[in-house]
Amino acid sequence: MKPLPEIKVYPSRPSLDERPLDKRVGLIILATDHTSEPDFRRMVASERIGVYVARIPYANPTTPENLRKMQPALTAGAALILPDEKLEAVCYSCTSASVVIGDAEIETAIQAAKPGVPVVTPPMAGMRGLNAFGVRRISILTPYTVETSSPMAAYFAARGFEIASFTCLGFEDDREMARIPPTALVDLARQATHPQADALFVSCTALRGALAVTGMEQAIGRPVVTSNQATAWNCLRLCGDETPRPEFGQLMTLPLPRD
Repeated sequence: MKPLPEIKVYPSRPSLDERPLDKRVGLIILATDHTSEPDFRRMVASERIGVYVARIPYANPTTPENLRKMQPALTAGAALILPDEKLEAVCYSCTSASVVIGDAEIETAIQAAKPGVPVVTPPMAGMRGLNAFGVRRISILTPYTVETSSPMAAYFAARGFEIASFTCLGFEDDREMARIPPTALVDLARQATHPQADALFVSCTALRGALAVTGMEQAIGRPVVTSNQATAWNCLRLCGDETPRPEFGQLMTLPLPRD
């Protein structure tokens, strides 16, 4: 073996950019999640916006009790995302858990590790998306059981929405929810939308709803808001990105309304 060359230290350091990427979005997802990360990669991440992911423990079945068990892990999960660095937003990517834990409680837990960061949850973003369309009468489609769907109905009713119809599919495992084909979601949207509903909300970050949203909108002839589409839209707007993305539905062409 030949002698190794002398390692020299360059005499001056190169100048540094303020950040590797201009904007930063934190994404907290379930250990079992197959869908949120790919969705955020296709809808949010770019040469300007970075998406930084932390996974937290979760065990099926998807029941309110199991969903609540994630709350203590939220602070630790947020702390692992670029420690001591500022983020434009942190999204906790679980719709049903956000409903049973509560938006305010989730915000408190995440901001314990990331003070002052805007926190986005799927039901919060879904509500903002529906408000952006100015609709009040909605249909809701979830993959959950009735037990897990009931808090979702209460969440939207408490925020002034009239629920014209609510359909659930009875799944208990989020890994199976992720395997529902997007084409099947189009047919399900058609069947789940009440004739008098002004829009459809499709709940669950496990569902590949973002890939089906334009087909669903064409099928029912009205706006569709899905969990991952809504959180991606909300996070993009918090990053100052107003670029229309109609390939992911009408919502992706609208500004973020003021709360």
